[in-house]
Amino acid sequence: MSTSYRIGLVGKPSVGKSSFFNAATMNDVPEGAYPFTTIDPSVGEAYVRVDCAAPEFDEECTPNVGYCDHGTRFVPTKLVDVAGLIPGAHEGNGLGNQFLSDLNETDVLVHVVDFSGKTDAEGEPTEGHDPRDDIAFLEEELDQWYLGVLEKGIERYETGYTTEDDAIEAELAEQMSAFKTTEDEIKRLIRRVGVGFDPDAWDGDDQLELAREIRKETKPMVIAANKMDTPEAKANFEAITNDPDYDHLTIVPCSAHAEKALKSADKAGVVDYRPGDGEFEITGDVSGEQQQGLEQIRDFLEEFGATGVQAALETALFDVLGVTPVFPGGANGLGNEQGEVLPDCYLIPPNSTAEDFAYSLHSDIGDGFLHAIDCRTNRQLGKDYEVASRDVIEIITTN
Repeated sequence: MSTSYRIGLVGKPSVGKSSFFNAATMNDVPEGAYPFTTIDPSVGEAYVRVDCAAPEFDEECTPNVGYCDHGTRFVPTKLVDVAGLIPGAHEGNGLGNQFLSDLNETDVLVHVVDFSGKTDAEGEPTEGHDPRDDIAFLEEELDQWYLGVLEKGIERYETGYTTEDDAIEAELAEQMSAFKTTEDEIKRLIRRVGVGFDPDAWDGDDQLELAREIRKETKPMVIAANKMDTPEAKANFEAITNDPDYDHLTIVPCSAHAEKALKSADKAGVVDYRPGDGEFEITGDVSGEQQQGLEQIRDFLEEFGATGVQAALETALFDVLGVTPVFPGGANGLGNEQGEVLPDCYLIPPNSTAEDFAYSLHSDIGDGFLHAIDCRTNRQLGKDYEVASRDVIEIITTN
């Protein structure tokens, strides 16, 4: 089991976004090289990998959800394929309002970009398009969206009844609460930008800079550099990853096509492939054409280490969001009353305490929290213990 993190999959039409979604979830969502293939957001179950703790205890786990493959636990998470993005989305163009509404239901974004440069700004076929334009385009759309909401908060602050005790950060936190931000976070970001706490002194550039910082904090992003199996994409990837203007972004080389092909071949019994691995074995009869295609994929895996689909999802959750995987266990054995061994793996927010973890299990368990036990060492843990990745913890509770 896990908390309901939602990874938003975004990008302009025809860059391989639906292919990425299908590769990650193996759902049958239409794929097509034309705008608005995806109209309503598709929500699917994808998986992130966690090294299973059971082998350390000489046990074999029995997952309630997801599955375990030779010591690698595949833990489910939600993947949302958000409707097509076009210029002016923040002004309501195209599916703009719906796009932004769906986007706001997600915790972190994976922006699928065609690094081959073979789709233009509208998603039409072209040559030599600069992927930098697509990266900037999405960031600018989101910044303008955030700016519009920020301006409403400033207007409310300036036209409302305020006293000397009222703080701009309180008004902005309330106005921007849909972005899951807090008064303390707004205060910290105002300090980081250095614009001061008097909105009367903010000019348009100050407001945009603050909106951008709030956006970066509340909608962090990973770039899936798709179609990396082309020479044009490799050249673009090298140029962009060496450009300091993009140091704020994590860019993962990716071939959604290769991942989908390998998963389909594995399902058909043609290859033995585990998602995210850097290798596969041909186990069935293949035609000469299939053999050639698989060898091209093998070359890609040797060059980049994996197809990049799993890496993009895991980078988004574990590296960018800092999500912590933790196993509920028992100090006197990992099995529960039903004899299931480590049936659950929870994905919990970074810096969570043992007490926070207890509440993520159930509010009653949190209310009755006495202490926790580290199942590896049998050490007693207090409520303020900060849970670490792959901890196996038993909660002792009065409830």
